[in-house]
Amino acid sequence: MLVIRADLVEEIVAHARRDHPREACGQLLGPEESDRPERYVPMTNADDAEARGSDYRFDSREQFAVHKQALENDEEPIVVFHSHTRVPRRPMTDSGLPEAYPSVKDIEYMGLQPGVHFAIVALSGPDAEPDLRSFLLGPDGEVVEDEIQVVENYMFSHTGAGDVPPAQG
Repeated sequence: MLVIRADLVEEIVAHARRDHPREACGQLLGPEESDRPERYVPMTNADDAEARGSDYRFDSREQFAVHKQALENDEEPIVVFHSHTRVPRRPMTDSGLPEAYPSVKDIEYMGLQPGVHFAIVALSGPDAEPDLRSFLLGPDGEVVEDEIQVVENYMFSHTGAGDVPPAQG
């Protein structure tokens, strides 16, 4: 399960709206081994959308700078984010609308960062209702949808009895 603060969701959706119809992209970073994103780093889509259609690609220099800063801050990427703004990504989809589902290229990127959530926001227009979904690669390389829990504050979210502090007496 991906647990993410509402303010971070608002940031990625706002970025997707600003960049529409071009795909937006970025990373959510958090403390090492926490699985809790703490900050959103919007990134430049370096893909030539005019030549290739709707896609995204991180600029390698910018990605290196983000990685270097994350190491200095004892952070790691928790989520890679991008938006889908045009055609459906699965051949069997017949809605004609953008879909929050990984493309073949997205799945290749997922293989480079196992354990990192890949969040996709589908938007048919800058004012459209966003569809946010998250995916991981399973042990056999299959795409597995990851449940998303949006919370106001991590202090009040938990994933099991073991991470709830004892009652004060």
